[in-house]
Amino acid sequence: MTRSTRERIIDESLRLFAERGYSATSVAEIEAASGLSPGAGGLYRHFKSKYEVLAAAINEHAARTRIQVAESLAELGGMEASVDLEERLSHLCRAGLAKVREESELTRVFFRDLSQFPELVAVVREGLLQPMFDAIVTWFRAQPEYRDAEVDWTGISAVLGGAVVHYRLFQETVGELPGHADKDRFVTAWVRLAVGLLPSPAPVS
Repeated sequence: MTRSTRERIIDESLRLFAERGYSATSVAEIEAASGLSPGAGGLYRHFKSKYEVLAAAINEHAARTRIQVAESLAELGGMEASVDLEERLSHLCRAGLAKVREESELTRVFFRDLSQFPELVAVVREGLLQPMFDAIVTWFRAQPEYRDAEVDWTGISAVLGGAVVHYRLFQETVGELPGHADKDRFVTAWVRLAVGLLPSPAPVS
């Protein structure tokens, strides 16, 4: 699909912000990367400022995340209860890892630059991170084994979701896998941890 000029500006600006930093990236560089004449002011036909480009990128990622979370829950919810619980947990973990990896550029921008923009930090927190934690709560409550369980699902989601986010953030910021554990080993351990955190599942009738 051909991207519009506005989409190219958002995509290329986020890439440049991730590579060089927000302050070190000029409007002319964004224009050049977006296929516009650098320094000719083409960016300003779509955005008022470089900050507005950054804000648009983060808000659009948040909007996309809400759609993706809903789609992922629908897909995971479509798995029959006859599928082993540990296999369902594995799919949940891998979906979370894929989402965090997809946001690798935004992650680098977040750690490098967003402390100066608390309003954008709030968008990341409420629009990208919290939906992932909420999705874990929703998923567990929908599983037949745990539908009537008296469990602090918010606490469980903090532990399990936090582990998924940390695994990818560690890789992005340190450049190594946590404990040198590859993804398959992490998923296996995550599933075992998840099962251990939960009460014994009720038999599925």
